[in-house]
Amino acid sequence: MNETVLEVTAKQGIKQSDDVQSLKRSLGLKELVAYGLAFIAPVAPLTTFGFVWNVSGGFIALAYVVATICMYFTARSYVTMSEQVQSAGSIYSYVRFGLGNFAGFIGGWLILLDYLLIPALVFVLMSFSTNILVPSISRENWILILVGTSFLINWFGVNVTAKASLYAVIAQFLMVGGVVALAIFALQDGKGTGAVTLEPLYNSVDFSWHYVLAGASICVLSFLGFDAITTLGEETRTKDPKMIGRAIMIVLALCGVVFTVTTLVVGNLMKGIEYSNPATAIFEILAIQVGPWASTTLAWLLAIIVGFSNTLPMQSSVARVLYAMGRDRQLPHFLSKLHPKFQTPYMAMLVATIVTLATALIMKDNLDILASLVNFGALSGFLLLHVAVFVRFGLNNPDRKWFVHIIVPIVGAAIVLAVFSGMDRFAMILGGTWLSAGIIYGLVNRQKTKIVMEV
Repeated sequence: MNETVLEVTAKQGIKQSDDVQSLKRSLGLKELVAYGLAFIAPVAPLTTFGFVWNVSGGFIALAYVVATICMYFTARSYVTMSEQVQSAGSIYSYVRFGLGNFAGFIGGWLILLDYLLIPALVFVLMSFSTNILVPSISRENWILILVGTSFLINWFGVNVTAKASLYAVIAQFLMVGGVVALAIFALQDGKGTGAVTLEPLYNSVDFSWHYVLAGASICVLSFLGFDAITTLGEETRTKDPKMIGRAIMIVLALCGVVFTVTTLVVGNLMKGIEYSNPATAIFEILAIQVGPWASTTLAWLLAIIVGFSNTLPMQSSVARVLYAMGRDRQLPHFLSKLHPKFQTPYMAMLVATIVTLATALIMKDNLDILASLVNFGALSGFLLLHVAVFVRFGLNNPDRKWFVHIIVPIVGAAIVLAVFSGMDRFAMILGGTWLSAGIIYGLVNRQKTKIVMEV
């Protein structure tokens, strides 16, 4: 593991380029944590409450505990790689470092499926609620408004995006805190179980690991986004190799605690409640147990705060992966152009925004397919990450550490494969088509000159 960057890259056939551009280093730990939290969204368990409750058999809080433990292994593999590779490319750069150029390209291609489509998914979701609140504006126009707002904020640089994300995260924590407080007051008033009990976490009568694990498989997807922090590897104020890793683990820990506590408290309101639609379960629960005003208020806050802020880090992240792959000539080189004033990858941002907008408009009535494709891209990227860590540090390293270099990637890969096993067949076919297209493009592109990756 004492090889220099040039030694590693020479073995991979990479040549030095004179026109390598670098992003501006301006972010600290606070900004990185805010960025990751904004991507995941502290309100995530509220928006998916009905789905997880149904599948988990009511053990929703325990499902989030299990999901947090599962995601630890993927987060730890990210930490391992982030300490070695400070690059904007995330999975692309990490897999390239661990398995070589072609595998790196495939890793980047797969994670692009996640990063390109997840903003479109959020825009489509938000267009439903905003259209209900303001029906005079069509869903298509709401998508245009949401995409345009996010693009303009990201245009002015990662500092602006990070500050907007910080304010959005604070607002979301206040929202979650408000819902939890209202739930506690309702419980004290005799609603639900009449008190905060541990029933959503465990009860010996109805307990079943089958339900818990099924729920956890959905909860795992609520954590998608902590990995976006790694796309900012070239924009930290210092070159501290451990900063990105610290931010990842802080975000995972915070979300694990918040998600578990939120679902534990709200889950106690479910006694005697039947909702008509799992997608709107939280609104129906609040309307029945607290009052219609609480449901309407939450709907407005979600539409305004999440709708106009949650996609900021999403669009920013995909732009940086496109930038890194364009800079390395794995994708068209114009994607690596930086704005002369704001030092943002503006061409990559433009392309990402166009793709996101087109996808959102075309797939506005196919949420299930969009969600499945996002999951396919993320899980495929995670799988390659674990393999890269195992090969690079577990097999080819005499100073290997058994836990982080061998046990973590093996367990992490097993968890990813388990989640894959329950994925929709049609999504697997579409994801496989995307992967096949990437393999063909990568093989054609293999002969082009690549640049030295920064490690």
